[in-house]
Amino acid sequence: MRLLPWLRGCLPSTLRGRLFLISLAVVSVPISVAGYLLEHEGRHALLREKGEKLFGLTRILDAHLGAGFDPWLAGAEGAPPANREAAIGRLSAALTPFTDLVAEANPGVGVGYYSKALNAIVTYGPSRQYSGTVGTTIPPDHPGWTVLDSGEKALETGPQVRGLILNAMWPVTRDGAVIGYIWANELSDDVERQAAAMDRAVLAVSAGGILLGLLLTLVMSRRLDRDIQGIIRGLARMRTDLRHALRPPPGEVGEIAVEVNGMARALLDARTLTENILHSIADGVVAVDREGRVTALNPAAEQMTGWTAAEVLGQPYGALFKPDGRFASALLDTLETGQEHIGVPLDLPTTRQTLHVAVSSSLLRDSRDQTIGAVVVLKDLTEQRRLRTQIMRADRLAALGELVAGIAHEVRNPLTSIRGFMQFLGSSDDVTEWQRYAPLIVRQVDSLNRLVTELLEFGRPRPPSIRPVQINDLIREVSLLAGRKSNAQVVLELAPGLPLVEADGEALKQVVLNLIINATQAIAETGTIRIATDDEDGREAVVVVADDGAGIEPENLDKVFDPFFSTKLNGTGLGLAMVHRIVDAHNGTITVASTPGAGTTVTLRLPFVHSLSESS
Repeated sequence: MRLLPWLRGCLPSTLRGRLFLISLAVVSVPISVAGYLLEHEGRHALLREKGEKLFGLTRILDAHLGAGFDPWLAGAEGAPPANREAAIGRLSAALTPFTDLVAEANPGVGVGYYSKALNAIVTYGPSRQYSGTVGTTIPPDHPGWTVLDSGEKALETGPQVRGLILNAMWPVTRDGAVIGYIWANELSDDVERQAAAMDRAVLAVSAGGILLGLLLTLVMSRRLDRDIQGIIRGLARMRTDLRHALRPPPGEVGEIAVEVNGMARALLDARTLTENILHSIADGVVAVDREGRVTALNPAAEQMTGWTAAEVLGQPYGALFKPDGRFASALLDTLETGQEHIGVPLDLPTTRQTLHVAVSSSLLRDSRDQTIGAVVVLKDLTEQRRLRTQIMRADRLAALGELVAGIAHEVRNPLTSIRGFMQFLGSSDDVTEWQRYAPLIVRQVDSLNRLVTELLEFGRPRPPSIRPVQINDLIREVSLLAGRKSNAQVVLELAPGLPLVEADGEALKQVVLNLIINATQAIAETGTIRIATDDEDGREAVVVVADDGAGIEPENLDKVFDPFFSTKLNGTGLGLAMVHRIVDAHNGTITVASTPGAGTTVTLRLPFVHSLSESS
């Protein structure tokens, strides 16, 4: 496993060097292997050729021997020699002329006969060189004994009688018996000279092929390196200038340059589009790197902060604001924790003014999904807040006007009645008349007193006494009391196991009571009031009060919570206004849906856990 890193470390660092090294291996290895195989096969072919030639000579000598050694021993007299030496001499004299003839016809070749019966060399040509060997016996380890014993021909290379030779030995078989063997040999030096000449030729051709391949590789790698270096220089320039186009060289590398130019144009178009969008949007956009340094600032952000991009690029994000300004930075929080923020309202203390903005921040990631920074979008709400404040002030003034008008209207009617009664009684001395109209005057005074009491409760609500409340039990108690004062049927559909709500129980009783009273007043004679509860995802308790009464006209739906708005003859218009105030104090919501002639549905949503509102 450690070998691979070591080999990688040995490779050249440049493409040209690696290409040259790979080409060297690709060219030299096949040529070297081919040369080796050619030399090896050539040497074997040479040996086979030599062996076939030598065996051909032995067959000629075998044919010349005829019926065997015995006829040559009988000679012209027909009598065999008296002893072994004489027999060897007679065979040598008879066979030497032919062996010399064969040897002279094949320079460098030695031929001869060996008699098994005489156990001696009987002839060895050319005799002028090797006649001294006639009559000698081959050594015990000589391969000729194997031929004599097996009757099989053999081709051997090694040191023998005449030295280091290539020796072909042919058994002489007559009447099924091996009577000797014939040899034809050639000195190995001659064979090696021919093989060496062939080796030199193969080596020269291989070296020439390798050199030619390396030369072509060098030329091609130099041209490829020049083209690639041109592309590298062009890409380096494209880092700062995407409008720069690469000059395409010929071939496939040129096609790469063309594709790179196309990618650069597409990237330039995308960057131009992005820059145009950033320059045209009205919201401020600020981007920072992983260290919180500013990397981008669009014109809207420049106008908000009072800084130009050239002044703050590379500076910490906090440098955009007053040195002593303290604020919770959503951007830096996102950069530190990775938590994104959407539409968070903040006050930013810029160098010129404090901006009221809605902040949205998120992380910036590269193509490998690695964090490279963060971006924040600043939506200026300063003007909107100013306009909203003016609208709220106008709404309060309008509400105050309506409240004053309502109070004046509600107070004027009882006062008018009281004044009329007093004028009438002022001119009457009849005690009966006083007794008759005095209760009427008292009722009008009580009406004024009730109005003042409701106004005090509406204008100065007491702080809620928060404790766990079981809404189902509260609804059962209130509906039981209210149901006795009406002919309407109250149907309860209360969700079992509803969690406790942190609330002011007495205030909620007033809410439910007012809603039931409104529902009973909307029903002409008999009808049904349905009260249902539900648990919404464990976050809110939902209370629905629905009736099948007369309903509310569409133009009056937006006014039902306004003080002193009432469609009933004797209503003060403070009941639903008080309900709305109590629900707001519990951080809940109330909605009304109604269809004239079909009934009204009021929906309350109260959080299970009470928390102080933002305004408190």
